[in-house]
Amino acid sequence: MSLPFLPGNSFNDKLGKEKFHKSHHFGNCNDVSMLVGEHKPGIGGSQLLGQKPKPNRSNIPQGQGNAAPAWVAFDRQVLRFDAYFQEGVHEKPEEQYRIRKCKIYFYLEDDSIQVNEPQVNNSGIPQGTLIKRHRIPLPPPNDAHCYTVEHFNVGSEMTLYGRTFKITGCDQFTYNFLRKLGMRVNPPEDTPGDPHQNYREKVCVNYTSSTPYEKVDTLKQFLDHDRHVLRFYCFWNDTEKMFGDVREMILHYFLADDTIEIKEYIHPNSGRDAAPMFLRRARLPKTSPEPLKQPGEITGRTVLNVFGPMGHGGRYILDSLKTGAAITESYTDQDLMVGVTINVWGRKLILADCDDFTKKYYSTKYGVSDFKAVPYKADPPRAGKLEWPPYTGFGSEEDSLCSCMGLLPKPPRRDFIKFMEKDRHGLESNVLRFKARLDTTKPIDMDRRFIISYFLSDDTIAVFEPPVRNSGIIGGKFLERERIQKPDQPRFGTELSEYFTARDLYVGSRLNFHGHYFILIDADEYAFLYMEKQAHGFPMANIDEITRKLAAIAVQQKDVIKEFFRRNDPQSTGLIDYDQFRNLLFQLGGSGLSEHEIMTLARYYSNTQDDKLDLQTLVTITQDHLKKSNFENFTNLADGLAHRDTDNSGFLDVEHVRSTCNAFRVPLPSDLLRALLDKMEKNEEGCINYNQFVAFLNWRDHPTNQSVQAPIKFDRDWTNRQDSANVTSINYTSLLQAVLSRN
Repeated sequence: MSLPFLPGNSFNDKLGKEKFHKSHHFGNCNDVSMLVGEHKPGIGGSQLLGQKPKPNRSNIPQGQGNAAPAWVAFDRQVLRFDAYFQEGVHEKPEEQYRIRKCKIYFYLEDDSIQVNEPQVNNSGIPQGTLIKRHRIPLPPPNDAHCYTVEHFNVGSEMTLYGRTFKITGCDQFTYNFLRKLGMRVNPPEDTPGDPHQNYREKVCVNYTSSTPYEKVDTLKQFLDHDRHVLRFYCFWNDTEKMFGDVREMILHYFLADDTIEIKEYIHPNSGRDAAPMFLRRARLPKTSPEPLKQPGEITGRTVLNVFGPMGHGGRYILDSLKTGAAITESYTDQDLMVGVTINVWGRKLILADCDDFTKKYYSTKYGVSDFKAVPYKADPPRAGKLEWPPYTGFGSEEDSLCSCMGLLPKPPRRDFIKFMEKDRHGLESNVLRFKARLDTTKPIDMDRRFIISYFLSDDTIAVFEPPVRNSGIIGGKFLERERIQKPDQPRFGTELSEYFTARDLYVGSRLNFHGHYFILIDADEYAFLYMEKQAHGFPMANIDEITRKLAAIAVQQKDVIKEFFRRNDPQSTGLIDYDQFRNLLFQLGGSGLSEHEIMTLARYYSNTQDDKLDLQTLVTITQDHLKKSNFENFTNLADGLAHRDTDNSGFLDVEHVRSTCNAFRVPLPSDLLRALLDKMEKNEEGCINYNQFVAFLNWRDHPTNQSVQAPIKFDRDWTNRQDSANVTSINYTSLLQAVLSRN
């Protein structure tokens, strides 16, 4: 009972107080006004009406030198307590209460609490997380504060949202942590038993099933052989029936559940509808087809006897041996093997072959090693050779052939890529020109000369006869530009004709152009350079092949070669005229070497240009080649040469320098590299100064001021006039070294 609020019956709250100040609640932070004392008391240090104090935190003393905040120092550190609470059960005579065990987790980083109840089988109660993780307030009237670590100890009770939990124990980490805080941890207590669980355990122990229990364990087979499938290639010989044939099948046996599926392989254009499955996945009985089972035969249980009425109080006995059940045997992995015939619902399938996994399975489990396949496929018929109709004579052969490849004729496709790569571009004409004469005995035609031009862009050939004054023959265009067929081919054949290609044109070759026989006697400089650059496509200009062929000839006639050079070079200058060199090769090789191969050797080992060009000009031409090819790897080249110089003399053999340049892919023609090496400084042993050689190549650090000579231009009116650039002398010393080194 409260006193009435009347004069004389009221109390003054200010009696006995000495402080009447107001707490500082507002302030400035970074020139911004804000509330800074939300949880400070009101007047005189006492709380105002409706004001609650700031929730407290666990008072955990910091270690020496550890000033980290709690959310860093105690990250992922949790205290675990074993507890239980008692829950009343109403309106159930078997039990009055239940004891529910749980786990209480206290997170040190933020003083949050989580309560979990372990799952109990057949409890009928929703279990798991009872209280989610958060800070839990104390019971009223102290609900302004939350639970801290000081409230937890073994044997203590705490009320969480109306439920009283009794802590009975903790783990070792929690025990050690509480001891470090200075708390005296009580010994663990026993959890009282749950009457309902005790009753259920007694019932389960004394329970005996009135029906026999039969367990069929298929889980182990499924886990051991899931996704393991045996594959057999089989066939069904249905040729006994009218219009029957051999039908190919693929049988899949699933080891996980002993089921079988069969797919049929439908050949293209076989006239059959492509069915997705020949036999759906299921167990395959061995005695199929079989008569329909009577009602009651297909059942999992068989009733033996019935005692008492069928209503309340009656019972029955089941047959665990299944004496009256209809048992159907199905195919298993033991029944399947290569060469075995199986019954697929009345159809006889022969297993002809299997895959590698199936072979490994049977060899590992059953020790089978014979997997000889059963042949059932007939030899495929030989594919008939496709013959096109003969050429009609109208248009080109390719154009007439395109009219046979479809109902709508299309023009023949042109090799556009080849045309773009081999078309004229700047100084690159991509036209090989040769000088030719007629192979005839007529006096009037023996002196006639022709220019044969081969266009690499479309493999066409044009023949031009330069006009000669007072010859009685009108010069000009002798043969229009076109592709020329090779002789001795049928005019109206069923196959495409062969045409002259660039490999067929070389100096010394004999060509038949529509009944006119030409002998190529010379070529322009561009043709020689192009064929030497593309030596893999022109064997007559491949210096390696020519040298190998010459080495095979010279190994048998060394005495003849020495006598020839001693007689024609008495001063031992190492040089010989081109005519003498040509006569020697014809004397040695006879018909084994063509005129073009002799010219290629003479050009490669020519000494004429080397004598006419001085060292400065050679260096200028060399640096121009390297500059156009963007070659700047001079430092590594010098290191590679120095690596071969084992005695640090500064001089290396010529062959070592040449092989090192090839290893570093120096983009220089072989004749230019040889000419430059001949001009280098040499010692008494014939080795060159490789430092001087690298300095001459280095166009970046040691450029020359001399201008480069103009490149070879494409002369449309070229008639192979004699000039001073022709080969006049050959350095046979270098040639002999190259030939003898192959032997």
